[in-house]
Amino acid sequence: MPIIQDKEFGKITIHRSNMATQVRIRVTSDGTLRASMPVHAPMFLVKHLINTSRHELRKIISQTKPEYVFENGMQIGKSHTLIIQATNNKLLSVSNRKQMIIVKLPLDKNMGDPDVTRKVRDSVISALRLEAKSYLPNRLSYLAGKYDYKYEKVRFSHASSRWGSCGSNGTISLNIALMKLPFELIDYIIIHELSHTKYMNHSPSFWEQVASADTQYKKHRRSLKLLDPSI
Repeated sequence: MPIIQDKEFGKITIHRSNMATQVRIRVTSDGTLRASMPVHAPMFLVKHLINTSRHELRKIISQTKPEYVFENGMQIGKSHTLIIQATNNKLLSVSNRKQMIIVKLPLDKNMGDPDVTRKVRDSVISALRLEAKSYLPNRLSYLAGKYDYKYEKVRFSHASSRWGSCGSNGTISLNIALMKLPFELIDYIIIHELSHTKYMNHSPSFWEQVASADTQYKKHRRSLKLLDPSI
């Protein structure tokens, strides 16, 4: 992959994709930056986004922990808490109880071990899915009614590349990782996808539709470019 060097942020990896429709920058699991962009987009677009988003990037980098590094007491989604307990038992145990994810960690293991990470991640996905099914359909229905949108149904995913999507049949797909976001960004994603029920593109008319329901959509859009929907 191509790499550009920034005086402040260091190595920035570039990934070109036929699926990309715009330039996005995310913080990776090792704290470095990765830009995704359309195949034929000029490189200066990445540099322009970096230069116009330095404040937001600094804030995200300072707050972002490496992906899949779990710590005792950390919040998972909106209502779950990760509890790590040392145990003399030789078997690793990870369980979801009410609003807690309880990890019973053998003394010869640590949270960075691949098998531990995998089991904890599975429980995190279960917790986020539970929260998503409880919150997102109601919020989707509320915003659709408030702004006069119509959709067919909602489904959930945890695809790592997209926060949401809208099918031509009116099905709204929402990533359960939305539950990691502030509520105003969740609303932006929902409004974005609902707007696709009227415009299946990113034309000026589409963005006017988004703006009619979210007057701060440009700010929210910039913030999302710096966040990763992976779990």
